[in-house]
Amino acid sequence: MFGFSSDIGIDLGTASVLVFVKGKGIVLQEPSVVAIDKNTNSILAVGQDARKMLGRTPGNIVAIRPLKDGVISDYNVTEKMLKYFINKTVGKKWVFKPKIIVCVPSGVTEVEKRAVIDATNEAGARATYLIEEPIAAAIGAGLDIAQANGHMIVDIGGGTTDVAVISLGGIVVSNSIKVAGDKFDEAIIRYMRKKHNIMIGERTAEEMKIHIGGAQKRDEEIKMNVRGRNLVSGLPVNIEVGSHEMAEALEESVMAIADTVHSVLEKTPPELASDIADQGIVMTGGGALLWGFDQLISNRTGIAVRVAEEAISCVAKGTGQALDSLQILEGDMRMRKSRR
Repeated sequence: MFGFSSDIGIDLGTASVLVFVKGKGIVLQEPSVVAIDKNTNSILAVGQDARKMLGRTPGNIVAIRPLKDGVISDYNVTEKMLKYFINKTVGKKWVFKPKIIVCVPSGVTEVEKRAVIDATNEAGARATYLIEEPIAAAIGAGLDIAQANGHMIVDIGGGTTDVAVISLGGIVVSNSIKVAGDKFDEAIIRYMRKKHNIMIGERTAEEMKIHIGGAQKRDEEIKMNVRGRNLVSGLPVNIEVGSHEMAEALEESVMAIADTVHSVLEKTPPELASDIADQGIVMTGGGALLWGFDQLISNRTGIAVRVAEEAISCVAKGTGQALDSLQILEGDMRMRKSRR
């Protein structure tokens, strides 16, 4: 059966992909993971099914993340992943191919932008548009960015953290660093290896980050049982790890983001800085949910900080809402377009 396609917005994240369909909202949220059979070069699984295979595959199967630090690291696999998610969202047979808006970090190069456009076009887009993540995050967080008021957004994703001051619908000052959720996981893995002589996997590190992780030490420590492999004996072990240790493990990454927020504020024009002091800083993305992160940035800057509702889906929601403005934005330099 052939279907009429709807325009869609894609938050193409390092850790996960969210898809927004016009008129329906967010219809898909899955990990950015693809499992491939190296012998036949065929895709075995995508998304959640592929994520379950991370660290558990035989020699001929490899589970990979085709995006690294917010940009495409494996073009062919990204194209196949996008095609899978688009087909899953709007069906395999279309009367009209969809127009697609894709989010990119504010610091990507023209070459990286072209790679996203080409991959999306090859995956089945009629026309591809790009929108910078801080703009999408601000729209999704409910900020009125069209007014002559300064808004600061801190979007902490899987691969990148984007910090931007937005006014009159555009980015005035911004910085994008490759420290975000994935670096948090890597820091936890390194800490466990160095402090406890235990090797843990990405999924375990992520669970530790979610359940006992923190940007600063908690008043009351909480603990979690963690399974890993002892590097001396080579055998599985089970140990108890506390939240204070996680704050120690994450300190360097967390402070790198706090320093970036501080440096962007220093470069912000005085009038806009005054607006931000009045209205506060808004945090979005999965990394914004790290315990105590909002308070740490507030203490560092002296400005009130709030985490947006549904922080993980703000970028996807903002991308979807931008679909309503395609006709206005088609000529806008902030929206890079490529037609097939």
